Amino acid sequence: MADTLTAAPASSSANAKTVLEVRDLQAWYGESHILHGVNFDVKQGEVVTLLGRNGAGKTTTLKSIMGIIGKRSGSVKFEGNEIIKTASDKIAKQGIAFCPEERGIFSNLDVRENLMLPPTIRPGGLSVEQIFELFPNLKERLNSQGTKLSGGEQQMLAIGRILRTGARFLMLDEPTEGLAPVIIQQIGHTIARLKSEGFTILLVEQNFRFASTVADRFYIVDHGQVVDGFASSELSANMDKLHTYLGV
Repeated sequence: MADTLTAAPASSSANAKTVLEVRDLQAWYGESHILHGVNFDVKQGEVVTLLGRNGAGKTTTLKSIMGIIGKRSGSVKFEGNEIIKTASDKIAKQGIAFCPEERGIFSNLDVRENLMLPPTIRPGGLSVEQIFELFPNLKERLNSQGTKLSGGEQQMLAIGRILRTGARFLMLDEPTEGLAPVIIQQIGHTIARLKSEGFTILLVEQNFRFASTVADRFYIVDHGQVVDGFASSELSANMDKLHTYLGV
């Protein structure tokens, strides 16, 4: 893997710079006020997970960072640049990629055609061959249409597609939703490998057991706010909170 990917080696969290800083993030769907002042940071080379129940505001947080939610306020700084008023296409050009829960696979296109859809927006995007090295299943299904792929293969394709863009900051929304345990394990290995190559990942997950195997830090989201945050090394000391907010 180290021979095929070109990202810089990951830094330790303690010494790494902050690449994403979210402060007092508010968001609305129409008249519905969904986010009520979200605050958190992500450092270079980390995997950070937003945990919370359905409807807590996790996906809305990702969409707000990406500029997909039209009505939002507060501050979102990426690599020191304020992007709260920036259009989503320009945010993508700064090096942020979003992989939505619904995956967005085009059913009438085959694997290669799906992979080639997004433009390369920055240098350093992975080639199709490098993506096949990450996800051998996709190479085996190269000429298969989207409708013929399993849920796990669709998720691999969705992640592979954003890796072509050249983004180094990846936002993954519920990547394990509805997948078999063996595929979940493979997605976990992929996240770990990307982290080892210097990618930074912001992950939304309800599957706490999966998140606990890949994340460096956690933030708990409840009713549109971040109510707590802690490192993976502090999990055992925070199980009561996790039970309260997640039911785990």
